[in-house]
Amino acid sequence: MFVLSILLLVAAVVLFLLGRGGGAGLRIGAVLSALGGVLAGVFACVHVVSAYEVGVPVTFGKVGSPLTSGVHFTSPFTDVTSFSTRPVDLNLNDEDVVEVRSSQGGVLYADVTVKWSVVPGKAVALYRLAGSEDAIQERLVLADSREVIRNVFAEHTSEEGYASAREQIGAETEALIKERLAPRGIDVTAVNLRNVRPSKKLQEQIDKKIQQEQATERAVEAGRTAKAQAERKRIEAEGIARANKIIAQSLSDKVLYNQCLEAYKEAARAHPVYAVPCGTNANGTPVIVDNGKD
Repeated sequence: MFVLSILLLVAAVVLFLLGRGGGAGLRIGAVLSALGGVLAGVFACVHVVSAYEVGVPVTFGKVGSPLTSGVHFTSPFTDVTSFSTRPVDLNLNDEDVVEVRSSQGGVLYADVTVKWSVVPGKAVALYRLAGSEDAIQERLVLADSREVIRNVFAEHTSEEGYASAREQIGAETEALIKERLAPRGIDVTAVNLRNVRPSKKLQEQIDKKIQQEQATERAVEAGRTAKAQAERKRIEAEGIARANKIIAQSLSDKVLYNQCLEAYKEAARAHPVYAVPCGTNANGTPVIVDNGKD
């Protein structure tokens, strides 16, 4: 734009000189060229920083103060690099998934999203450090996030990484990434640990462990069942033994003789010939009685 302004002004001067001999059309062209050159020069000195952006002006290699959103008048030789102050998503998945190792050496794959943005007041420092928004993400946010994620997972077991401590690991990761990037002028608004999956080898180890645990549980349950059955049989045997002991203590010879006589009376009513194992007198001598004879 500035070069166009110079060319238009030069053209205006040439047309004006040529039009001094009376050419009215040349003079009008000179005026129009001069007006266009002035307008082009004004636009070359105006730079608009969009909403939710911050600009870093550089004039002949010298970095100036950051430009906030709005219209700014700068030197036509000034180049303005803009940085977005809106949160930007850095997605670490698919080909960029983070490969981590647990404290036990198991390999896990973590899908993470880091939401970050440039702090306007630190835009100049970030420009000097990285140069562009893409470079900030690649050299600072991505590199530091990967390092923090690996360090956090290295302090936990494989089971904690993919199951029991997912929330804790996510919170630790977010806190450490914020702490790492804040001094550099990068505001991390959120770190989402979206998914953690074990490697194929680790998954095989997990499945084998689950099978072993299930087999152990079945063996323990079988042992409990056998123990319970043995205890039940012991209790039954003790009950029978106590019952027999009570019966043995309560059955005297006289009681047995009386029970035998009762059986004799029943047999006498039902059969004409019968045996009396307890005898017919107090001696208890067994006899055979024919009830059909007088």
